[in-house]
Amino acid sequence: MSSEEFRAAMSRFTAGVTLVTAHDPDSGARGEAVGMTATAFMSVSLDPPLVLVSVRNGSRMDDLLAEQPLWAVSLLAESQRQIAGRFAMKGRLSDRLLFEDIPHTRGAVSGAPLIGGALAVVECRTEQRVEAGDHTLVIGRVLEVGLPNADDGPLTYFRGRYRHLA
Repeated sequence: MSSEEFRAAMSRFTAGVTLVTAHDPDSGARGEAVGMTATAFMSVSLDPPLVLVSVRNGSRMDDLLAEQPLWAVSLLAESQRQIAGRFAMKGRLSDRLLFEDIPHTRGAVSGAPLIGGALAVVECRTEQRVEAGDHTLVIGRVLEVGLPNADDGPLTYFRGRYRHLA
């Protein structure tokens, strides 16, 4: 099996799209918000409430979450495709500009950006990190949840494209 075949097989699994965020206190006087689009996100446990996100080894988010235990996830609505695309760009220089015109608040618990209009937001504290190939699985205890948008449908990803449920 080639990596292309594996990628093609996995692209046939529909996934919800999230924005994982954290606050980097070491970036300048007030710190900097950091974000990444993720489809590898799931609920792990109800008691205690745990979620898991997969981050690429050596990415800015991986490096930050190795040091910063508090982070958040915004479950994106189908109307937020542009946000997902913006934070999925490779080679960007600064997340500060990416957040500039996106409505968001800072989580009371995590300090991480919570995206306005998301279907739901969760604030987490890292419980465990598990290296898995070229990614790290970050398991977080959910400390706080919010349900800012109950009207829109979910943003999904299927066969390499953002989709909406019909």
